[in-house]
Amino acid sequence: MAEPRDLPKVDVLASAPELEGFSPQVRIEAARRAVDSIRQEILSGKDADLSTAPTRAVRLALELAAGPIPPIINMSGIVLHTGLGRARMAPSVADAIRDAAVAHYPVEFDLEIGQRGDRQSLVRDLLCRLTGAEDALVVNNAAAAIVLSLRALAGDREVLLSRGQMVEIGGSFRVPDIVRESGCRLVEVGTTNRTHLRDYAVGPGTGAILVCHRSNFEVVGFVAEPSIEELARLGFPVVDDMGTGCFVNLERFGLAKTKTMADSIKAGAHLAIGSGDKLLGGPQAGLIVGRSELVQRIKSHPLARAMRADKLALAGLRATLSLYANGQELEIPTLKYLSRSPTEVEQLAKVLADAIGPKASVEPSVCEIGGGSGPGTEVPSYRVGIATDNPDQIARMLRISTPAIVGRIEKGTFWLDPRTAETQEVDKTGPIVRECLE
Repeated sequence: MAEPRDLPKVDVLASAPELEGFSPQVRIEAARRAVDSIRQEILSGKDADLSTAPTRAVRLALELAAGPIPPIINMSGIVLHTGLGRARMAPSVADAIRDAAVAHYPVEFDLEIGQRGDRQSLVRDLLCRLTGAEDALVVNNAAAAIVLSLRALAGDREVLLSRGQMVEIGGSFRVPDIVRESGCRLVEVGTTNRTHLRDYAVGPGTGAILVCHRSNFEVVGFVAEPSIEELARLGFPVVDDMGTGCFVNLERFGLAKTKTMADSIKAGAHLAIGSGDKLLGGPQAGLIVGRSELVQRIKSHPLARAMRADKLALAGLRATLSLYANGQELEIPTLKYLSRSPTEVEQLAKVLADAIGPKASVEPSVCEIGGGSGPGTEVPSYRVGIATDNPDQIARMLRISTPAIVGRIEKGTFWLDPRTAETQEVDKTGPIVRECLE
């Protein structure tokens, strides 16, 4: 077990070849912090690994120099990992964002007439064509879309929401709180497991009916709730908070049926709201599609400017939607990973296990979709288990490697699921894991 006297000297670590390219000030400070972090582990009784000192110093140097964030290989078994940025974008989408970033971009300029234009024109037609909606508006995320829509449509009037849909999402954010922050009066209807059409007591004080996607849980058994079609006949705006922003029914890939935004509009929702960075597979954005008169009211509300999407999000969203429009949606990594057959994933897992060596084994598993999409949906997959007495140490060593590799620990075993990795990433991962095990 390492002792404080075994720690590397700061000046020696600062001269390590891994830190070449950084300024002297950054090298010394990074080395000092790396040594201190290992010292704290030793003093707390942990089995500190002195060999990680150069890697830690590099990580700290990157932070101190505000350099590029190292890439991450996601083998966690979660396709849309919120902590890792959710949807991975297609190369063509990344190119479109880069082009918009390094050049001037017609965000609000009509090139044909040479006058101020509308930033929504970059994506409106594509969204309407793909969802069947009359009009569309894009803001910076789905939560903003809910607040803005309810504020513009209901004001200080009542918004009716089933108790069975009062979800709490990541970070302890609760939909009822979001509704109240919009300035509306929340009216809870029905019960947790059963809500009937008769529970929606609409009247002069009603501003809207909110339908909220259960993003991270299921209600099964003795359950009931009215359909969008039934709610739409009550005569008040029905806002369908779909969360996922799904444009493709996942039944196509042998998974559970998934309602798309087009399904919601076809069913009669006055507005459907979705995220850009979940099942859609694009950048973070809040999509609002639906009746033209309602979308225009939302667009003209003063809060719309505070919540608008910037040029990079619009460029990325336009490029993502273009892939759908041109029948190239499987170029979107999220959909490509979900469409992979178990056999294909098994082959990737075997390649990875062979590269790691005898301490690796392959077994069937399941992936989560993640990102508040498809709760309860299991995606058949394969994973590689690593035989080690210290899975926490291996997990940490891989997280601080370059590239960083994120797996998961389950029942005392460290696992890597290659469903969400590219072939070249699988090839990189094997040698890194093998080195950590040596």
